This record gives sequence, C-alpha cells and structure tokens, in this order.
Amino acid sequence: MNVLLVDDDYFVVTALETKIDWALLGIGTVHTAHNVAQARDVLMRHDIHILVSDIEMPQGSGLELLAWIREERYDVQAIFLTNYADFNYAQKAIELRSFEYFLKPIQFDKLMLILRKAVERAKEQQRDALAIEEGRYWQRNQAKMLEHFWRKLVSGSASSPLRPAEIADAVEEQHLGYALDDSVQPVLLRLFPEDGTMGREEKHLFDFALQNVLHELFRHPAFAVETALEYKTHQWIAVLKWHRPPDAGALEAPCAAFVEQARRALKSDACCLVGRAGRLGGASAILRELLQANDELVKRRNRVFFADAGRGPAEDCYLPPDLARLEARLDQGKPAEFLAETSRYLDEQARQPGFTTPVLNLFRLDMMQLVYAFLKSKGIQAHQLYAGRANERLLAQSLHSVEDMEAYLRALVGTAMDYRRFAEQPTSVADEIKQYIRAHYGEDLTRNSLADVVFLHPDYLARLFKKETGVSLGAYIIEARIAAAKQLLRSTGLSVFDVAKKVGYANYSYFAKVFKQEAGVSPNEYKLGENAGRT
Repeated sequence: MNVLLVDDDYFVVTALETKIDWALLGIGTVHTAHNVAQARDVLMRHDIHILVSDIEMPQGSGLELLAWIREERYDVQAIFLTNYADFNYAQKAIELRSFEYFLKPIQFDKLMLILRKAVERAKEQQRDALAIEEGRYWQRNQAKMLEHFWRKLVSGSASSPLRPAEIADAVEEQHLGYALDDSVQPVLLRLFPEDGTMGREEKHLFDFALQNVLHELFRHPAFAVETALEYKTHQWIAVLKWHRPPDAGALEAPCAAFVEQARRALKSDACCLVGRAGRLGGASAILRELLQANDELVKRRNRVFFADAGRGPAEDCYLPPDLARLEARLDQGKPAEFLAETSRYLDEQARQPGFTTPVLNLFRLDMMQLVYAFLKSKGIQAHQLYAGRANERLLAQSLHSVEDMEAYLRALVGTAMDYRRFAEQPTSVADEIKQYIRAHYGEDLTRNSLADVVFLHPDYLARLFKKETGVSLGAYIIEARIAAAKQLLRSTGLSVFDVAKKVGYANYSYFAKVFKQEAGVSPNEYKLGENAGRT
C-alpha cells in the first residue's frame, strides 16, 4: 500500500515523511509532490491508496486534485490538511468523498489515528474490489463451463447418447452443481436472416443481439436458461432447467414472443422446435431426439413446433401432386398457376405429421424433373441454365422450410419461363451469338461452346441460327474471322503469320487458303495492295 504527500511547503512534507511511522501502518512507499501537476504525474505512474494533501497551493488546490482523481476513477482515500476552518472547503471535500478534513498545525498522534482508519478503509475497498472481480470471473467462467458441458453433450448426442454415469462424471469434474434428476428441456431456435440484413452482413452483432433477446424473453419463475449455444449456423439450442414440474404449455408464450421479436428486432424469420422435458441423466437421448426431429421435420417459418408431436414414416407418406396438371401449366406458359398449385400442395402436406424432409426432397426431385424435361423439349440446356452460386444457394436452402422450397420453385420456374421466351425469339438468340462471335473470334469457337453461351442444345442452336440468318454457324465464324483479319492487315503492322494467330488460326496454310476463298486474294497480296493504296 502506498501514500502520496502533497504540500507546497517542503518542511510540512519532510515532517510528514519522518514523523509518521509508515511501516507500522503497513505503507510500503511514500511518494511526495509539491504541486497538483507533480501529484497527477505520481498518480498516473504509481498505485496510490492514501492521499494526504494541503488545500491551498499556488498552482492548484487540493480540492481540484481530488476532483480530478474522482473523474479518473482512482480508488484513493483523501485526507486534507489546511490552515483554514472554511465551511465551503469542508463542504466541497465532503462532496468529493474525502476521508478526513484535518486542521493545521498537525498533531501527529491524531493524524496517525486518522491514517490508520484510512488504511483500513483502503484495505476494505481492495477486498470488496477483489470479491467483485472474483465474482465476475466466476460468473464468466461458470457460463463458459456450462456452455462447454452442454456443447459436449449436444455433439456427443448427435452420434450416440451418453450414459447417465458419463454425464454424472462430467458434472462432478466441472463442479456444476447439477443433480441427475434435475428437469431439463432443450429448445432449438432456427433463424432465417435475409440477404443484406445484420444476420448476413454482421453475424457477430446479430448473435449478440439474439442472445440478449433470448435471455430476456425466456425469463420465467418456472424455469431458467442454463445456456444458449449455436449448434449449426443460425441454429441455436437453448437448454432450460425447470424449478418445478415441467409444463410444455408454459413454453408456448416465450417461444411465440421470440419468433415475433426476431422478426421485429433482428429482421429475421424464425421458428422454435421444443424438445421434450426429462431428467438430466437422460438429457443425451432427449437432445438426440430433438436433433433428429430438426433434420426430419419440414418447418414453416415463424411457427412453434413440438418435437414429440408425432412424425410418421418418411418415403411411405409421399403422395405427389398432380404432375400431369403441373406439366400442362408449364407447356401453357402459366407459371403463376404452377406456383399457386405447388404452394397449395405444400401447405396441405405441411399439416400432415408424415411430411418430413425426405418427403420434401422427393417432391423437389419431381419438380426439377418436370422443369428440366420441359426445357429439354424446347432445346434448352438446363444444367447450363441453372449453373451459378445463386441457384446453388437456393437449392441448398430449399429443404430448410416450406418458404425456402417456395422460393426455390419461384426461381426454378421463373428462370425456365424467362429463357423459354428468349429462346422462342430466334432474332434475339442469333443476335447474341453474332455478338459473341465478333467479340471472341480469336478463341476456339465450336457449336458446343456457342450453345453453352445461350444454354441451348447445339443441334437446336445450329438449326435456329441457319433459319434466322440463312448462314450456317461455321460459315458465319469464318466470315467474322476474315473480316477481323482484313482490319488487322489494313490498320496494323502485324505480320500475316501473327494476324492468322490473332483471328483463331494456328495453321497458317489453312488460314491462307480460307482467306483467299473469302477475299479472292492471298493475305500477303491483300496486305501489299492495301499498303500500295495508302502510298
């Protein structure tokens, strides 16, 4: 423990240094200063616990020093020495929480008693601060230990349930204070943040806000949130501990409130899947059931589900929609009716207990087959048309919920219809191919590579191009290349050999042959003739 003596009178400081038994008070180091600036410097460089200071000094008062100490939040016990019994000084000292106000001349025996009390107060303050810090550390550490315990339990349960003895060993090892007959209940929270929202752009802030919302809404006299951990991206498991017999009905209101608050505050759709309650000793089996239900249950956004509500067999329950009717909607160019019928089908199936993710996957396969067959009949290459990250993301998310499947179908059918209209306008297709050839005449151009540009079958593209332009694809490629070669021969100093390579002919002899067929003269003759014309 350290003390700082501040007085503009050197004799007062020396007297205090020598006449007080600082060691007896438990003071390790005595620092001195003769003005406020020096005192501030000492306080910034050393831990000071006791301040003994004059009030009236030429370069700033002791009260100003104490005001600064309070602003900087230094824990210092201040004792003022002064020649003036001024009420205003005393009042200001009290406002600044000074420990004592002592009039000069100094009576060292009385000052010694005051210092002893100040030391005790400083020690008490240190003990309180240490207790607070230890409490905070314990709380932080306890929360981490709880999360670690439950995360290990969740991950272990995903593969095979842990035995009660293993759970008991983990509880004892980490001093968690659980009993195996404690009632617990897991709730899985699924978030669906949209692109451009905090959930996608600033996930760490989103997760922080989500936990605040969760802990606020799941406060209840009957249960407490033991931990909340992210099991998979945007999928959280909250573990509740019941203080009285579990009541599933008590969870409906906080879960519904969470869904609403997620939409309002987090700008994200959500759904809650409530696992069954049980004893801590059987928590691993309960968690395993919840995770399986999460994988199998087809969810609707902004709803609350109960994992034990009953799930039927998967593939046996699949009754496809009227596929012939849906196929007719595509052929008739009625995408809105197609999507309306699939939405009605999904809504009806979502009300059935046997509508699981494997069933939804079979439905998706049927829809993809319908649309791909439709595109094939139009000569459109579906695998090329749907390549890209946007479609891959929608496809990957389509089994997450009914709404995600509907979003995927909108993209699937919408893209097919848009391209059908494009492909049925031969002028548009031919113009796009012409532009592509003129921009890439130096590359390896084939029917297959050009068909990939417009997502059409190569044979279909060749027939369409010839019908629209009167020229075959191969002939048009030659025309474009020879036109580019003439331009290069006229306007650059490139050799004929270099020009041949630039327009896509690696074989010079073949280039010369084709050029003469198209231009009536050899490349060299054409170049010489152009140069002669300029001179």
